[in-house]
Amino acid sequence: MTAAAAKHDAPDLMSRHVKPDEMPWQKLQFPGCEIKPLYFDAKTGQATLLFKMEPGATLPDHEHALLEQTYVLEGSLVDKDGPEAGLEVKAGEFVWRPGGSRHSAWCPNGGLMIAIFQVPNKFFGTDGKVTDPNGKDWDAAWGHVLSR
Repeated sequence: MTAAAAKHDAPDLMSRHVKPDEMPWQKLQFPGCEIKPLYFDAKTGQATLLFKMEPGATLPDHEHALLEQTYVLEGSLVDKDGPEAGLEVKAGEFVWRPGGSRHSAWCPNGGLMIAIFQVPNKFFGTDGKVTDPNGKDWDAAWGHVLSR
């Protein structure tokens, strides 16, 4: 994941103006899921993403390590399983999920969202591996954030 950067060296207190229309979509490890990082801190994993899911795309079994917030701009986001299976968050609606919550999510008709993470989600593979959205070992990449 790379973040949009200013075209000049900016002191820490300057604004960073991001133009998503000028950014390419970045594919995640999950088919039909792409992001445009509007903000990303590579040290902490804190991120604000423009998140696009094609019709039928699924985010498989994952846990929100810390708070996640999502505002649906287009389409809808549906809990495929987990304690709130069937919950549908539609365009113009907002959902937040506490750290430790776990489910799979999908967009039956596609969706476009703004998603805010304090640290990337933990994805649980059928092979027993726990990865981040880019397929990196979660503990190696982000374990330091929760061990503070």
